[in-house]
Amino acid sequence: MPAERLSVVVTRRLPDPVETRLKELFNVELRDPDTKMTREELGAAMRRADVLVPTITDQIDAALLAQAGNKLKLIANYGAGVDHIDIQSARQRGILVSNTPGVVTEDTADMTIALMLAVTRRIPEGLAEMQAGGWGGWSPMAHLGGRIGGKRLGILGMGRIGQAVAKRAQAFGMQIHYHNRKRLRAEVEDPLEATYWESLDQMVARMDVISINCPHTPSTFHLMNARRLKLMKPSAVIVNTSRGEVIDENALTRGLRAGELAGAGLDVFEHGHQINPRLRELPNVVLLPHMGSATMEGRMEMGEKVIINIKTFADGHRPPDQVVPAML
Repeated sequence: MPAERLSVVVTRRLPDPVETRLKELFNVELRDPDTKMTREELGAAMRRADVLVPTITDQIDAALLAQAGNKLKLIANYGAGVDHIDIQSARQRGILVSNTPGVVTEDTADMTIALMLAVTRRIPEGLAEMQAGGWGGWSPMAHLGGRIGGKRLGILGMGRIGQAVAKRAQAFGMQIHYHNRKRLRAEVEDPLEATYWESLDQMVARMDVISINCPHTPSTFHLMNARRLKLMKPSAVIVNTSRGEVIDENALTRGLRAGELAGAGLDVFEHGHQINPRLRELPNVVLLPHMGSATMEGRMEMGEKVIINIKTFADGHRPPDQVVPAML
């Protein structure tokens, strides 16, 4: 007699082929319409599912996990970042957590370079002028930006994405510098011609561009605080495609308004989609709606990883992308 199929609740709409495959393999409850679950809906889903497939928009804390009951056995997160899940509490309750690492590396690195160019070359300003019909023709001194070739790039967090950013920036002729919890091995560092800085303060003070590529953890919260932002050169720009909480957004806004920084390119924000209105109105800031991983190819690969994690678990094995507290 075949084993009973796992009940799976998906909290947001996923690409059609991913949802179709999930339905073929499991008893799946899909989200329709595609709206963020309320806390009450999320709690109820956790009580009726063997497996929950959440996204970054679902805050799963200790209090919510305490309401889960005994049915939930796996949280198969759709995404690499898991700072919205209390991994320690889940572990204590015997609930496994998996994620989808490595999938968004290339897409996020592409977006990092795109933001870097958009800010330094003032692309949104030019676009807005063209769309408003206000362009009066070419002028030698109009829309002057900065060249990124030859500039110093300081990467904060030299994991998969940081290294992918470094490779792209190297092709643009940038000088690569980085700060990381640990120095990279020579065989990784040498091809990138990357300079390691043990002191983040010293690196920040000397860079033309800072790229945030580290995860959000208790130790990285407001790593770029008011003091560190003031260390940056007035001609420098900062780009963040990682997690908004790494930068003190209010301090960044104050610095940009005061001319203490040349610009910022942000794909993520400290308070989700609630963005400081004073930040939104600045001409030297490029803001994107968390688009770093938004390619169809990436979303499909994320879905495939989720399915593999659930299927492996259903077959009685450890999910290949299981996350444990020691990894954070």
